[in-house]
Amino acid sequence: MAEFLYRLGQAAARHARSVLALWIGVLAICGISFALFGGTLSTAISIPNTPTTQVTDRLQQELPEASGGSGSVVFQTEDGSEFTPEQRDAIASLVEDAKGVDGVENAVDPFATEAQREEQASQLSEGQAQLDAGRTQIEAARAELDAGQAQLDAARAQAEAAGMLAMAQPQLDAQQAQLDAGRAELEAQAAAAEEKAPQLEQGAALLDMASNIRMVSEDGSTAILTVVFEDPQMEVTQETKDALVAVFEDAPVDGVTTDFSTDIAQGIPSIVGIGEVVGLVVAAIVLVVMLGTFVGAGLPLISALIGVGIGALGALAFSGVVEMISVTPVLGLMLGLAVGIDYTLFIVNRHRRQLKQGYDLEESIALANGTSGNAVVFAGATVLIALLALNITGIPFLGLMGTVGAACIAIAVMIAVTLTPAMLKLVGMRILSKKERASSTAAAEAPQPAAAPVKPMSTVTAVLTALVSIAALLFIAVPSLDLRTGLPDGSSEAHDSTQYRAYSTLSEKFGEGQNGTLLVVAELPSEPTEAEATEIQAEIAGILFEQDGVSAVAPIGSSEDGSTVAFQVVPEEGPTSESTENLVHTLRDMSPLNDEYEIGVAGTASGNIDISDKLSDALPIYLGVVVGLSLLILILVFRSIYVPVIATLGFVLSYFAALGGVVAIYQWGWLAGVFNVETPGPILNFLPTILVGILFGLAMDYMLFIGSGMREAYAHGAPSRVAVVQGVRAGRAVVTAAAIIMVSVFGGFVFSHSAMIRPIGFALAFGVLLDAFVVRMLLIPALMHLAGDKAWWLPKWLDKILPDVDVEGASLERRHPHMDHREPEPANHGG
Repeated sequence: MAEFLYRLGQAAARHARSVLALWIGVLAICGISFALFGGTLSTAISIPNTPTTQVTDRLQQELPEASGGSGSVVFQTEDGSEFTPEQRDAIASLVEDAKGVDGVENAVDPFATEAQREEQASQLSEGQAQLDAGRTQIEAARAELDAGQAQLDAARAQAEAAGMLAMAQPQLDAQQAQLDAGRAELEAQAAAAEEKAPQLEQGAALLDMASNIRMVSEDGSTAILTVVFEDPQMEVTQETKDALVAVFEDAPVDGVTTDFSTDIAQGIPSIVGIGEVVGLVVAAIVLVVMLGTFVGAGLPLISALIGVGIGALGALAFSGVVEMISVTPVLGLMLGLAVGIDYTLFIVNRHRRQLKQGYDLEESIALANGTSGNAVVFAGATVLIALLALNITGIPFLGLMGTVGAACIAIAVMIAVTLTPAMLKLVGMRILSKKERASSTAAAEAPQPAAAPVKPMSTVTAVLTALVSIAALLFIAVPSLDLRTGLPDGSSEAHDSTQYRAYSTLSEKFGEGQNGTLLVVAELPSEPTEAEATEIQAEIAGILFEQDGVSAVAPIGSSEDGSTVAFQVVPEEGPTSESTENLVHTLRDMSPLNDEYEIGVAGTASGNIDISDKLSDALPIYLGVVVGLSLLILILVFRSIYVPVIATLGFVLSYFAALGGVVAIYQWGWLAGVFNVETPGPILNFLPTILVGILFGLAMDYMLFIGSGMREAYAHGAPSRVAVVQGVRAGRAVVTAAAIIMVSVFGGFVFSHSAMIRPIGFALAFGVLLDAFVVRMLLIPALMHLAGDKAWWLPKWLDKILPDVDVEGASLERRHPHMDHREPEPANHGG
């Protein structure tokens, strides 16, 4: 591979303008493809075959009107007074306009709904009053019949005593028959009246259980317009949402504010914002400081921007073919920028050092591409494999994120080993400052000074460094034990956003549970009659209402044959609360209710809980795969058992420490003001999984550039503990710069306007910071020192079967020595 990259770099340098034109052409093609074929991104995350999607799919067949997604439009009077008749009429007109939006199944007028509920309550009250009056009348009639019966019995007794019973018998029998007929008719009336009693009682019970489900607040100042979409929640298009928002924004109601829930207003986050630009500026400053020239600093930035342009536009071009969530291209942008800058930096840094040693320009370009470029290819391959491995989780959107991220990594590697040599040829010796160019000429003629002697660290220092590093990482990782995952809701949005205003208004005026209602679907064993249906609905609703964490229950529809019944269940707390999560699991565990009614739970809150559960189940498997992959790769590179084990354990420590930082800030709210966390809450549910793949790949990069230096020094005869110091010294400058650049790029996303992107940017930045500066530069060298020669032990049988992986291209250096045949440095340990 090193020889191939040497020749590739040589060819790219000789045809520099053509290579540059080729990549610009690829960028243009991707841009055109995006313009022609790009679709829309989704803010909804879904996973097939979860309990929620199974219930939704069944509803689409049996109860289509209840299977669609929903959202809320929240109206509130500006002065806090009740809505005026004019304002109510204006809102009613908007309701009709909303019904006409393509993709909207129905829009529910809040004032008409409240009027209907009041009418139902009035009818139930009147019915109960009529029933009570009828019962009173029946009791009075019974009393009259009893009195008549007593008189008749007395007359019969008198006739019998007088011996005139036979004569009076016909008349007495006629009166008895009349009384019996009257009693039979009265009992029939009583039975008919009592038949209505259960329905009235059940109706009153249902109305009472639904009393907390209001469309207009008790003070009359706030109203909720519920919009029902034709498609399930996860499939509602952005075009439908935008058209719906336009209905209300184009015709505002005087004196009324209008806000939209996240189900409607959660827009697509911008790909690039001010934070990302700041991150790039910081990266540019680091490059200028390290490389000493604006020309040298510009090359990694240009390479990275071309790479992310191709990766992001290419990914977006496929958004019209595959369902892609909005975070996917942003993740590709993060990775493409960070590794694109770093990979080019490794090659440029090697080339600059060789020029200062007196190498010929083209020879230096080719040799830098064959040595550092070889390390770049290997490092990029580890990140790429880890990201592609996300597909083994069986979660489609996560696999697609990994694939897009891997594609951006692959593009960054290809640009580094082709475009970088071409640009190095075009800038020529200007990659060095004037002072450096003068020094390089003298370096070619003067003998190389002897290297200063290297002393190993003391064992006491190594022990203290290892203990302090491990203790610090474990301490930072402690909050990860309290990790709760979910998806952002309106409470986590910026406080000046319409989503947050809608969420807070609903919580204040209607209760937090109104922001995360659940849909419970019951399957009945047979087709009930109308009376039976009411009885069953009341029975099921009563059981649901009794559960902890339930605020209200109401039946909202049934299938044509009545065998499927849907209920709206309002939790006491919000959609991301522990009580709501526990409620969803409790309801599912209760099925079948009374050993008779199978129930399922759906809704946005339920769907988010299912996604979090599925991701949590997949995380240990994926982490195990990545850890196993780490061990295999490092055994192959370093031909050691000890080094891969401590390197992998170091990655695990930095991973959980990064999670601990995320939990402390975004879930617990520590330093919330610094990181613009306005409302702490559960951590983005796919963040722990995606962090494994990305942080693993980047950790292996730094391990490669630090550890290979130690390996080369040891292989060239340096004592094991001296080799540790030589490896760290050789690689620390470029690894430090690379890590600072990555932290700057990822850190720029910490201040994104999107609640989904901010914690991802922080997790990656913090994880890289800990892994590069604590694990790779402190912990690993300390543990290597303590192991001594045993660090490089490998069973002989394994040594024989392992291929020789020359990551740093040492054999290439021997085949292409310096022009004056001086021995090259033992290895390029900094890339």
